Amino acid sequence: MYDAIVVGARCAGAPTAMLLAREGFRVLLLDRDTFPSDIMSTHYIHPPGVAALSQWGVLDAVLASGCPPLRRTSFALGPQVTVSEHDPEGRAIALCPRRHVLDKILVDAAVKAGVELREDFVVRDLLFAPDGAVTGITARDAAGRTVSEEARIVVGADGLHSRVARLVQPTEYNRVETLLCAYYSYFSGVEVERDCIYLYGTLGAGVLAFPTNRSLLCIAAARPRAQMAAFRANMEAAFFESIELANAEFAARVRAGRREERFLGTGDLPHYFRKPYGPGWALVGDAGLHLDPTNGLGITKAFSEVQLLAPALAAGLRGQRPMDEALAEYHARRDQQWVPLGQQNLEMSSAVGLAAPGRFRPWSEIEAEIAAAP
Repeated sequence: MYDAIVVGARCAGAPTAMLLAREGFRVLLLDRDTFPSDIMSTHYIHPPGVAALSQWGVLDAVLASGCPPLRRTSFALGPQVTVSEHDPEGRAIALCPRRHVLDKILVDAAVKAGVELREDFVVRDLLFAPDGAVTGITARDAAGRTVSEEARIVVGADGLHSRVARLVQPTEYNRVETLLCAYYSYFSGVEVERDCIYLYGTLGAGVLAFPTNRSLLCIAAARPRAQMAAFRANMEAAFFESIELANAEFAARVRAGRREERFLGTGDLPHYFRKPYGPGWALVGDAGLHLDPTNGLGITKAFSEVQLLAPALAAGLRGQRPMDEALAEYHARRDQQWVPLGQQNLEMSSAVGLAAPGRFRPWSEIEAEIAAAP
């Protein structure tokens, strides 16, 4: 019997497991992948997320990987470009590490803290008690065997297509279908400032560019999802056309560089909130709350949720508070922070025609409606 099983070992799962293990709990961390390995991501970590890395004691390892500290943002919706500093005193930085670098550092920190890690381990189902509470998982291990493990709490940190979420069927709210598709790759030889990120947009197109490891520039282009088939038919041409629309001067710099890796991308980028807990289970990261990549909030959001969830789980596991009460507070605090930030992200997407307008509401309103329904 484990205290906690965490399904998904990337930027939400690994630090959750690590923080619980540092508190003395027996934690099993599972992932279908092996590490290091890559995954689709905007990569960007806002300064509050970098502060979390520092607090957890892993920031030096990320910086030592060659990931440059980012101190400024070049931003434009239209031709007028504004460059702003994240912190006039230069102390707050952002980062854009490659995911095979960041996730490996987080997984190693979790193992160092005492977490038991199982890679190439695919969760198939959950175990349930007669009263419906989750009590563990059933999975296929690296040798192809069926394995079952039990725990006092199972945490789904398994991303946008979370199997844990599908199995527990949490209430979903604030869903807004995005209208965008986004594709990115890595470029060398592009003339940019290595301490600056680039955010450019116009009606129907957006571009994000971040200096990352190995002196490469990660560049992402977003277009209306209705153009996805045409984008995929001639990826290179559509990609540069998107950058031209967003900022012609930046496009000229990118054309002078060289693409070093294949394009990655998707049109599956909805906004949603889910009730992130129930009897015997909790959700963290994109499993419980997903935003489109317009403002590059994904990793920072995951880290902020981890910092709320881990103490709540620890209090519940120790018996200091009823687990349901502790996780309800986690839910409320998550939404208090991310309903307004998610709304800003949605409004930025809709301003350039890449998401339908909508209003994110706090769970308290949704819950009251559910309670009042016949």
